[in-house]
Amino acid sequence: MFTGLIEAIGAVRHIQQLGEQAKLSLDLPFRDELALGDSVAINGCCLTVSRFAEDAVEFDLLEQTLRVTALGSLTAGSHVNLERAMILGGRMGGHLVQGHVDGVGIIEKIEARGQDHIIHVRLPHEIATLCIEKGSLAVDGISLTIAELADTLATFWITPHTWQMTHLAHTREQSQVNLEADMLAKMVYQFMTARQLTPAKDQNP
Repeated sequence: MFTGLIEAIGAVRHIQQLGEQAKLSLDLPFRDELALGDSVAINGCCLTVSRFAEDAVEFDLLEQTLRVTALGSLTAGSHVNLERAMILGGRMGGHLVQGHVDGVGIIEKIEARGQDHIIHVRLPHEIATLCIEKGSLAVDGISLTIAELADTLATFWITPHTWQMTHLAHTREQSQVNLEADMLAKMVYQFMTARQLTPAKDQNP
């Protein structure tokens, strides 16, 4: 479980294609604090430390991970957002993030507005359905508040701190981003959908 508050920025050393799978090698600032099997959210996708190589840390990318997320578009030198799994009892500054990517969005526009920045992200319809204005959405692992929502276009205002402490300063328009909808929204949607699909009981005696 994660909070969506980015802890650090890492860099991709290389991605090794292994058929339908791949191996991701990263430079991580907290490498020495990790152990094999630890969970790290890489651009919002929960991955497991599989190997330590020289000064890098390696993660296995499964076929499903490559199919559902934007991690396959990373190249050597790409910047990635990093967050280690939250510690039970710690402060909850963002929102509950599982690290299970629901889909991929596209950054359509980036605007500078004084000291702030505004980003517009095009969402898949199935994710937009789970979003509301002033609700939370994890974008490449960053816990962000939806300032405006128009059909499938979500607008976010980015503070200087978030801009500087995440990889957003390195992103470009038309970049792909991993999206994870709010967990509560997904549960409510699933519950309501199940109710609609359940035939009403015959009320006649």
